[in-house]
Amino acid sequence: MLSGLRTARGVMRSLAIYYGARGHASAMDRLYGQFVRNGDLVFDVGAHVGDRIGAFRRLGAKVVAVEPQPALVLTLKALYGRDRNIAIEPKAVGRDAGTVTLMINVDNPTISTASSEFVRATEGAPGWQGQAWDKSIEVPLTTLDALIATHGVPAFMKIDVEGFEAEALAGLTQPIKTLSFEFTTIQRNVARACLERCVALGFKSFNAALGESQQLGAWRLPHEMARWIDDLPHAANSGDVYARMA
Repeated sequence: MLSGLRTARGVMRSLAIYYGARGHASAMDRLYGQFVRNGDLVFDVGAHVGDRIGAFRRLGAKVVAVEPQPALVLTLKALYGRDRNIAIEPKAVGRDAGTVTLMINVDNPTISTASSEFVRATEGAPGWQGQAWDKSIEVPLTTLDALIATHGVPAFMKIDVEGFEAEALAGLTQPIKTLSFEFTTIQRNVARACLERCVALGFKSFNAALGESQQLGAWRLPHEMARWIDDLPHAANSGDVYARMA
């Protein structure tokens, strides 16, 4: 009973953060409107409570929402389950298909992860005090290539999987037009691995938005993007790198 109440409280916390912030939706629409057009297919990998799904649908895109946390899958189905233009995949994404252990932060589900390295990186890190991954479950694991085989090639893909981004990109072997991946200042090595994988896939230019700012800066070459991430202060915490082929 107590675990269920904590789970519900954690989900409500996420809903309040990602749906309650004034101007958040319009800022997302402006940002993603640079990459997504009416009729496009978009993958939201690590959909969480689905605020990005809302932005992609407002832009007229069809969405494949990938989310392994059972409580969040139920939330997504409650919010978007009647929309025929949204497919919900209750899975994690990695380099190979199978299963994976998902470590759930019951009180703060937005940072649940399949990466034990991510959990270790938070230990003693300023700004990460008090976080606990106190529940683990086995979840299905798929690949980005497998999702493409099922749903088609997306025009845009957002990857936000708490330190498992490089593993997710390792399961992509074909180019797409544009994607984004989350990075954190406690795991800059993961960001570098993601940049290297993107370069191998053929992406040419990179940009970034810090936190939930939804504001891009200048487009950079891969080595410039890597240096920009390395130079960020620890307090910057996290953001999303955008990669495009053109």
